[in-house]
Amino acid sequence: MNDNTVYLDNSATTAPSEGVIDAMTAAARCYGNPSSVHAAGLESAALLRSCRAEVAAAFGLRRSDDFHIIFTASGSEANNLAIRGTALAKKRRISNRIITTDSEHPSVANTAASLAAEGFEVVKIPTRGGALDMAALERELDGGALMVSLMLVNNETGARYDVERAFRMAHAKNPEIVTHCDAVQGFMRIKFTPASLGADLVSVSAHKIHGPKGVGALCVAPGMIRAKRLAPVIYGGGQEEGFRSGTENLIDIAGFARACTEARENAERDAAHMDELYRHALDVLPAAGVRLNLPTNAAGHIVSLTLPGIRSETMLHFLSEKGIFVSAGSACSSHAHGPSGTLLAFGLSPADADRTLRVSFGSQNTVDDIDRLADALRDGIGRLVRAGR
Repeated sequence: MNDNTVYLDNSATTAPSEGVIDAMTAAARCYGNPSSVHAAGLESAALLRSCRAEVAAAFGLRRSDDFHIIFTASGSEANNLAIRGTALAKKRRISNRIITTDSEHPSVANTAASLAAEGFEVVKIPTRGGALDMAALERELDGGALMVSLMLVNNETGARYDVERAFRMAHAKNPEIVTHCDAVQGFMRIKFTPASLGADLVSVSAHKIHGPKGVGALCVAPGMIRAKRLAPVIYGGGQEEGFRSGTENLIDIAGFARACTEARENAERDAAHMDELYRHALDVLPAAGVRLNLPTNAAGHIVSLTLPGIRSETMLHFLSEKGIFVSAGSACSSHAHGPSGTLLAFGLSPADADRTLRVSFGSQNTVDDIDRLADALRDGIGRLVRAGR
């Protein structure tokens, strides 16, 4: 991409920072296997420990908190490990019901669906308007459940779900229930710790915070491991405390750790910047002729907007030709057929869902970027509506 492009698809992925690239380059020279006992292996093992501590610090954890950081190949894999690993460990114990929502990321929704095909019962809580239906959740919890899996921030609408209240309710009704939070879209954008969420398991991903693709993590509460409430889904040499076999991807893990450290150091500045961008977007985008789909409680770095009579794919091509990059929803669902289930759950009609774009901000974006988007949308709407597109 050249300097004249406007990248507003940061919920799909972010550009790795220069510091991240430097950390990965240095780690590439540390090529010993962390499981080897010779000097090269010990050097790699020491780097792996240091990286794990940096990622733990990004969760707000101290050494005494005793949470475990399990490195995975993605946020999607972390979600699979959390959900399927809990189901496998607790099968035929307590309950076979899994409670989630009707607007989860495919890595949660499809993992739950695969378990439903194996005999588990999956219950989906409504999220109309971008809010958890707490009354429905309470009713379902009264029926018993193995686990509750809820996302922190919706990847298509930017809705910030009240997982803290939901998990408090879940643990109050059943102290044995496992609570999992897919925090991929909220990690290092919303301040939290696993304890503040009330989560036993938290999934995150590096490439959403200016780290590399191909690495994520599952943060696991110590009680989950002591009580053997989590089982591996990948078997092999027993790396990552036996929960994720396979030689650790130390180069990407080093980039992940650096991204976490940079995000911590810049947290206050970036939060203020995101707030400025979000407020400006709410001011100028409606004047371009679009309708904003504002959730009950917004995370502040994602804006969902619906076009007047123009398919999102058509507008995407128009904007791309102008060097402006947004998306029509989750990049992980870009090959799906039919309207977005998340947008339908939010309350949009199938026709409106097909006309909806997602704009998502990163630390590199400016107010001018949003102005350019607004101008391009206004121009595109005028041209494409006249052309009957």
